[in-house]
Amino acid sequence: MHIDWILGLIGGLLIGTAGAVFLLFNGRIMGASGLIGGLVDGSARADRLQNAVFLAGVALMPLLLLPLYGEADTHITGSIPVLVAAGLLVGIGTRIANGCTSGHGVCGISRLSLRGIVATLVYIVAGGVSVVIFRHLLGAI
Repeated sequence: MHIDWILGLIGGLLIGTAGAVFLLFNGRIMGASGLIGGLVDGSARADRLQNAVFLAGVALMPLLLLPLYGEADTHITGSIPVLVAAGLLVGIGTRIANGCTSGHGVCGISRLSLRGIVATLVYIVAGGVSVVIFRHLLGAI
């Protein structure tokens, strides 16, 4: 029996719990783009260390779990230009939306925020349209 759905469920529970704990102890939403943006533009002076540690944990945890689970098959493209374009588009989109999927999708929807719900729906539609365009029409991914 495939356990991918169980791993997804566990991951979702961990992300939701992290968002709730972050909000409880900091009084702020756990949005990764906001944490990164605060480090880049200098607006998170008081929380710089905390934001850096949180983001380091997000980046390093998969490396720590690698010996337990082995290499993950992500089906990601090997095209560097496509990866760069995707990263830039995600960055631009999170700035336009004033948040990312962790801020709007996880924390916003859980608080029944209309802004978070609308932003998440827009992310989902944009992702679907992007797949149709880049995979099925252009063959880029």
